[in-house]
Amino acid sequence: MTDPAAPANTVRLLLADDEELIRHGVRLILRHADDIDVVGEAANGAEAVELAAELRPDVALVDVRMPVLDGLAAIERLLALDPAPRVVMLTTFGDEENVTRALHAGATGFLLKDEGPHELISAVRAAAAGDAVLSPGVTGTVIRRMLQGGTAPHDTDDRSARLTRLARLTDREREVLTLLGQGLANLEIGRRLGIGVGTVKTHVGSILEKTACESRVQAAVLAHRTGLVA
Repeated sequence: MTDPAAPANTVRLLLADDEELIRHGVRLILRHADDIDVVGEAANGAEAVELAAELRPDVALVDVRMPVLDGLAAIERLLALDPAPRVVMLTTFGDEENVTRALHAGATGFLLKDEGPHELISAVRAAAAGDAVLSPGVTGTVIRRMLQGGTAPHDTDDRSARLTRLARLTDREREVLTLLGQGLANLEIGRRLGIGVGTVKTHVGSILEKTACESRVQAAVLAHRTGLVA
């Protein structure tokens, strides 16, 4: 399944889903991306772990609900491999429990199956680059859970304190934070603002430092709590 002519910087992807039709559809979509090579397919989580150990993919796109070993249970085993792939959960189940369990287990991101082809390709590229991948709908779910559960950054801060942290940002950093809060990956943010991915990463790093946020998700929470994102 691996393309021997693929360039060295091609993203090697392992696809795990118990539905053959879904695997076929995802594979067809990813064929349109010259820099992504589907090197293996698995019908359950146990197969995914075995193939990942053998094929050493850069990214594992894993369904949540599968027989033998489900995707959530497979995350820990996949991340224990050396080298470990970036794990992105692909599912139709966007409920809060699955999202938070996947992220707490170490998944790089969570993508719903009803996302479009462009979003799927962008998500694979973003995961390979080390970016968190959350579809806009999933981002909203995570933010709601963090806010309701009291796990948002600086949860005791009043609005004035939050705005003070926001005031440390440049205008461009505010633009990046707003798009980050909408669930966009670095590549998409760069395209929206007409800047390179490297520049976006620099801005995101600066945003996290200036706002004392530990992750992109926490920064997204701050964007919502300060009104940058409705």
